[in-house]
Amino acid sequence: MQVSDKDAQFARYPSLRGRAVLVTGGATGIGAALVEHFARQDARVAFFDVQDQPAQRLAASLGAEGCPVPLFLHCDLTDLEALKAAVQEAMTALGTVDILVNNAANDQRHTIEQVTPEYWDHSMAINLRPQFFMAQAVLPAMRAAGRGSIINMSSISWLIPSTGVPLYATAKAAIVGMTRTLAHELGPLGIRVNAVLPGAIATERQRQLWYTPEYKAEILASQALKFDILPEDVARLVLFLAADDSRAITNQSYIVDGGWI
Repeated sequence: MQVSDKDAQFARYPSLRGRAVLVTGGATGIGAALVEHFARQDARVAFFDVQDQPAQRLAASLGAEGCPVPLFLHCDLTDLEALKAAVQEAMTALGTVDILVNNAANDQRHTIEQVTPEYWDHSMAINLRPQFFMAQAVLPAMRAAGRGSIINMSSISWLIPSTGVPLYATAKAAIVGMTRTLAHELGPLGIRVNAVLPGAIATERQRQLWYTPEYKAEILASQALKFDILPEDVARLVLFLAADDSRAITNQSYIVDGGWI
């Protein structure tokens, strides 16, 4: 069974209209769904990625729909100086940043034996470190506004727990801890910080690399809901956490996994 958009009606959030949104890893997969859904709420979106062609196609397609055209900035988030410069460029273009979605990650499979100190550092530089430094970089704008919403993308991988991705799972667990402490650090400034933990999301990358019939059967056997969880299912939760409708919600972690956990 698959649930399609034509079978359901979805919310619009007036508070997102005109808001400045920054999304990392926005060219493909869940990130692209985030960019699409914010743009379709008439938010002003900037997004970072290293995949130029899909990013440019995404921005052009949304403009063709009549949405505010998202601003794509090529940025390697492992380069902290480039990260800071890209955030400044985005804030110059948008005037501020109201919402940050820390989405960028890499779930490359690896074994314990394959992990070297260099591989460890590189994995954390992709999956954990940018989330903190992105929050740090947008903090002055959010502090000046007296409000903001930061959504950190974690994963259920550390809760299952997954095998074959020990460093990815470690980083995703750490993101929940970071979310909780940032929520208390930044709450007095009117800034909310929450985490979203997707399960097995049927992105194009997942379908190409790992969605064998056997793996899909394992996923559906684990889920209470017997259909593929799609990127847009994650994006709709993020919209709610970004909007003023969730103004009293912070320090929380929300799972989108069809009932796996």
